[in-house]
Amino acid sequence: QVQLAESGGGLVQAGDSLRLSCAATGRAFSAANMGWFRQAPGKEREFVAVISWSGSSTYVADSVKGRFTASRDNARNTVYLQMNNLKPEDTAVYYCAAGRQPYPSALFSREGDFNSWGQGTQVTVSS
Repeated sequence: QVQLAESGGGLVQAGDSLRLSCAATGRAFSAANMGWFRQAPGKEREFVAVISWSGSSTYVADSVKGRFTASRDNARNTVYLQMNNLKPEDTAVYYCAAGRQPYPSALFSREGDFNSWGQGTQVTVSS
């Protein structure tokens, strides 16, 4: 499995940008799709973005489309989530996750498709 650690969260104002990082250990990282999820207070965890193992394909939730972008650097074992034009409704704990299947041919967005999770990083957006 892959061990994951998120960083980069913080308190920002609406309209600001943040870049989250997720550092991975374990050789399985470069073969895994990597996902970003978030959980707001009192709500269930929800899908935000996923990037393929090669970095050539990404998919984001409609709620963040045009504002959030996932990327990765396999040489550094790190995946990123660039968040622009942040809104108060983006306030949540953000988690990165590694996909179960090595070298998958498709992108997945369900929690059950991921089997390694980080501890999360808090993002708070004030209005």
